[in-house]
Amino acid sequence: MCGIVGYVGHRDGVPIIIDSLRRLEYRGYDSAGIAVIDSGGKLDGSKAEGKLSRLIERLESEPLSGTTGLGHTRWATHGRPSDINAHPHADCSNRLAVVHNGIIENYSTLRERLLALGHTFKSETDTEVIAHLIEDNDEGNLVEAVRRTLKQVRGAYALGVISSDAPGQLVFARSGASPLVVGIGEREMFVASDTPAILKYTRKQIILRENEMVVIDANGYALTDFDGLPIERDVTQVMWDAGSAEKDGFKHFMLKEMFVQPSVVKETLAGRIDESGDSQLAAELQIDEGLLRAMTKISVTGCGTAFHAGMVGMYLLRSLCKLPVEMELASEFRYGDRVLDPRTLTIAMSQSGETADTVEAVKVARDAGSPVLGICNVLGSHLTRLADGVLYTRGGPEIGVAATKTYVSQTVAMVLFALYLARIRRSESVERLREIGEGTKLLSAAIDLCLNASDEIRKVARRLRRARSVLFIGRYVNFPTALEGALKLKEISYIHAEGYAAGEMKHGPIALLDAKVPVVGIVTDGRVREKMLSNLAEAKAREAKIIAIANYGDDEVAELADHVFWVPKVDELLSPIVNIVPLQLLAYHIADIEGKDVDQPRNLAKTVTVE
Repeated sequence: MCGIVGYVGHRDGVPIIIDSLRRLEYRGYDSAGIAVIDSGGKLDGSKAEGKLSRLIERLESEPLSGTTGLGHTRWATHGRPSDINAHPHADCSNRLAVVHNGIIENYSTLRERLLALGHTFKSETDTEVIAHLIEDNDEGNLVEAVRRTLKQVRGAYALGVISSDAPGQLVFARSGASPLVVGIGEREMFVASDTPAILKYTRKQIILRENEMVVIDANGYALTDFDGLPIERDVTQVMWDAGSAEKDGFKHFMLKEMFVQPSVVKETLAGRIDESGDSQLAAELQIDEGLLRAMTKISVTGCGTAFHAGMVGMYLLRSLCKLPVEMELASEFRYGDRVLDPRTLTIAMSQSGETADTVEAVKVARDAGSPVLGICNVLGSHLTRLADGVLYTRGGPEIGVAATKTYVSQTVAMVLFALYLARIRRSESVERLREIGEGTKLLSAAIDLCLNASDEIRKVARRLRRARSVLFIGRYVNFPTALEGALKLKEISYIHAEGYAAGEMKHGPIALLDAKVPVVGIVTDGRVREKMLSNLAEAKAREAKIIAIANYGDDEVAELADHVFWVPKVDELLSPIVNIVPLQLLAYHIADIEGKDVDQPRNLAKTVTVE
């Protein structure tokens, strides 16, 4: 998830591009760069590792100018943060450069072919492949060269191309969920990943859709599909202010981040489940398969939401890999006399990769000789440097403090790893593993359906907002769902909430129940559905209001519950990824109705880097 900016017009584009990148820095801050066509018609540029301020400092000592230019702020995926890996990336002749947001799934194959043709690569990125492909396809027409290149690459991406052979022109393309907005000015044109980047300069825009290209110059734009067929689209007038535009019209970042979860799931899965439904992670993990086959135990650790995602992974690994799996909070892991050895795999979960307790837990594991797999969102973070192998969640920056898309992407990552490990250990039938692998392809649509119920969930939230306490219950893989649902409500509404394994109701929590303590239960199809119905009936008998998460058409649940949040049926092992979405929305709407600071709840920080 990176930020792209383009400008063509009658003004010096460098200040405009830098100003626009400032408004996109939340999309990536590992490095930044700029490329322009100077007054002599030559391609020139500058880039720097770190935040945008580093690039600005460099431009103060080594100024650039030009009326045609591209800018980029990077969220690293392929290749560590560095000057060399920063965008834009040039071809061999340094006549054209490319900026890119997304992932090129077949970049490795393309790179090998280009190397055989004599191309020389400078970076570790997948993006540089695009620049060399365009150069290889160029027969004197930049637009056609880009078009031919797009037919050779696979993945989800947005990209921009600048060339000294077309000094007053920029070419952009979009495939998949990566956004691009075209801004229309007077004798100037703008392109950006998000509306707020260019809102200062124009409110007239069109939005690129999947598999579309746009060519811009100072006089306007030409919108086509990848085959070159023209597309007509009405220009829209943006009425948002800049703050609202950053949120794509959503009231809060948290709400926006919940609604992008279908795209996040696609991004996390991209290139990792093949056409047969097999999980393909060997090259990415870089952990010897023989070592993984020899493991006799797995230990999973993390904090907060990451711990809950890891707990879902615990159930998956036990079910599919037939291994003993331990769960331990990272804050306890480092002090709890862990029994670890070289045949124990430690899985450490952290969105930022900088969580102090998790980093220290990894050090404990390494000292014991335990190989470490990091599941993380941030390339180059502390966790990724310590771990023996890393599985990136590809969730992109999360602005809201209360994690939503982080949980979903981490849980999907755990599914991928469990499927991969089970296949190489031959601990589960190929047919069953492929059934689950194919099921992951339905998750994005299932989450989308859950999000469509937001307005109905808000109505229920109005009735629950005065509760003094809320009990969340679940069993098996959805016990962590109950824990995460309760955590979300506590974090942003400040209502006391607890998540419990439903079988523990009679061992204490049932004493809390009365008409003023609602019970939220996860009752989707699976091995524990009947037990959950029984637990909810027990709560109902104590006059508690019952809110159920259930699959469409479950009449037994409808008869028992006061309110039902309906969700699509997916494989039981995948159900936590879908079932958490209504609980995220419930917490959000209660907090919003109560006027709480949803994105920055009191006393909390996004990344806990101290003990």
